[in-house]
Amino acid sequence: MASVALAANSTAPLPVAAFERVYKIYGRGDTEVRALDGVSLEIADGAFVAVMGPSGSGKSTAMNILGCLDQPTAGAYKFKGVDVAKISRDQRALLRRHYLGFVFQGFNLLARTSALENLELPLIYRRVPKATRRELAMEALEIVGLKGREHHTAAELSGGQQQRVAIARAIVTKPTLLLADEPTGNLDSARSHEIMQLLTRLNRERGLTIVLVTHEEDIAAFAGRRLDFRDGHIVRQIETPRAG
Repeated sequence: MASVALAANSTAPLPVAAFERVYKIYGRGDTEVRALDGVSLEIADGAFVAVMGPSGSGKSTAMNILGCLDQPTAGAYKFKGVDVAKISRDQRALLRRHYLGFVFQGFNLLARTSALENLELPLIYRRVPKATRRELAMEALEIVGLKGREHHTAAELSGGQQQRVAIARAIVTKPTLLLADEPTGNLDSARSHEIMQLLTRLNRERGLTIVLVTHEEDIAAFAGRRLDFRDGHIVRQIETPRAG
């Protein structure tokens, strides 16, 4: 199976992801907008990081770059030591497919397709054999507490259950980094906290590295570290006493 060769370091563990003075600039002259203005950060292996900030602060741009959906105008984004700008477009696609998992506010499930089939889809892209796909999908559904719901379509599941399926789909490929963009934005408070408790378990018990964007203070409190963005800068980094 094709993959991206990641760097190794025998003396110290590499961060999963690192920005080295990253700029993202749109427009020129009077219309120039610096969505990111020289941002540096590191995401350690096994970290759970919450990213907060008002609209236009740069947090969504940072997430897009972390997810290899966009590239910096200047500076470097390194994933496990690999400068992402120096690999090809096809290699970036492989990096996304093999090392990254994504969870979105809107679930992004196929509504008339079973939970099991939704989970098998990313494995099909990886050319995993059918029997193995089924085994991995069932395992992921059990991890998120939906064993017995595998034949329910997304339309037959509650919002909280749909987000659990979406999380299962993100982890079925066993990613190195999970990127969650407002994963509780469409849920009530009780379901939101259930989802955050699930993400906390995945982080603590399975060592999954997670970066989460949220507007909610109580949701950010589940993470071990918080980054506050404003006007393209990180204005505050704090270690947080974790909820959950």
